[in-house]
Order: sequence, then C-alpha cells, then structure tokens
Amino acid sequence: MQTGGEALVAALEELGVEVAFGLPGVHNLAAWKAFPGSAVRLVGVRHEQTAGYAADGWARASGGLGVALTTTGPGASNIVTATGEAFS
Repeated sequence: MQTGGEALVAALEELGVEVAFGLPGVHNLAAWKAFPGSAVRLVGVRHEQTAGYAADGWARASGGLGVALTTTGPGASNIVTATGEAFS
C-alpha cells in the first residue's frame, strides 16, 4: 500500500514537476522519505521563505510548476509572503 508521501511524489511526477524546494519537518517527513529514486529533484533550503521564493523563481524561469514543501505551524506561516508574490 502506498504511503501519503509516496502518493504526493507520484502526483508531482505525473504533473511533470522537475524540482521541489523545501525544509523537512515532523509533519512532512513521509514526503521527504519518498523522494529518493524519484524523477523529482528535491532541493533542501534553510527557511520556508527561501523554499517559496525558489519555487516561484523556478516556475517563472522554466515555465514549469514551482513546488515548495513546508511543515505545519510556523513553517506554513513563513511561506505566506512568498506565496503571495508567486500569485502577483
């Protein structure tokens, strides 16, 4: 049976996502464990805002989907500004 992390990574592959940016945390470790061997390259960053801005920059430069992974709580709130910029 597929884990939630494996389902997420499989969906990203199906969507043609080439790279994802993120910061591991207790609530997204299952996803991080599913990336090795995946077609999606995972780039670790040191702050959630960095993940958001990197995903935005990737999407703008490549024309592909920009993906940022965060954890809950402060991790989610730290990406809000970058998400707003991505929609501008």
